Amino acid sequence: MGLSEGVNALRGALGFLTRVSVGHDDADWEAFRETPAAFVAVGYLVGALLSLSLFVPGREATAVALVLSIPLVCGINHVDGLADWADAAVVHGDRERRREVLTDTTTGVGALVAVSLVVSGLALAGLALATLPLVVAIGIVIAAEVGAKLAMALVVCLGDAAHEGFGSSFTERSERGDALAPLATSLPVLALAPVAGVAALLAAGGLAFAALSWSDRHLGGVSGDVIGATNELARLVALHAGVIAWTLW
Repeated sequence: MGLSEGVNALRGALGFLTRVSVGHDDADWEAFRETPAAFVAVGYLVGALLSLSLFVPGREATAVALVLSIPLVCGINHVDGLADWADAAVVHGDRERRREVLTDTTTGVGALVAVSLVVSGLALAGLALATLPLVVAIGIVIAAEVGAKLAMALVVCLGDAAHEGFGSSFTERSERGDALAPLATSLPVLALAPVAGVAALLAAGGLAFAALSWSDRHLGGVSGDVIGATNELARLVALHAGVIAWTLW
């Protein structure tokens, strides 16, 4: 990939994964779809922006700032995917019924519980991060975000779409071998948090494989909602894994 294509892919990834205004166009979107590593590259920037919440004084204030910074930086598209996925996860029925629920605009109990648990989990992570040395906490936040974006890239590269739609627009452009580039792009984050970073990446990667397994069994493949839910859940488990690993080390 040339320099211009790489820049286009990063602009497309920023436009999709964040609320940062970069003036992306169709060419950027196409380049992003063909460059799974762009997910992870943007994770570094997002993680750095989210880590600014750690400078807010006071444990409770830090926790609130972390929770609020995520929709401010990333928007709520992926949270919407989490909500849809949760409704499909709790519904009784076969694959067709679950896929119907994914596209249903009604918000169910599964969505409310899942979003509430994730927000609560992020707040608890913020409370824990506020007790750590600032440099360590920043490294964990960035590693968790890189891990979350790595999880999305793994789902895109290793998964097959359940149906035509947003998810297939990514999966049809990627093959299993394409997962190597996102993996390599995530490794430099270990310089920021060697022990906690390993834990964060492993937790996020494990979540990605769990999402792939669940989606194959219950949906017949991945979808855009699964990709979004993977991001939200992977960030959460990576944050807590990073904190636990550093505390126990």
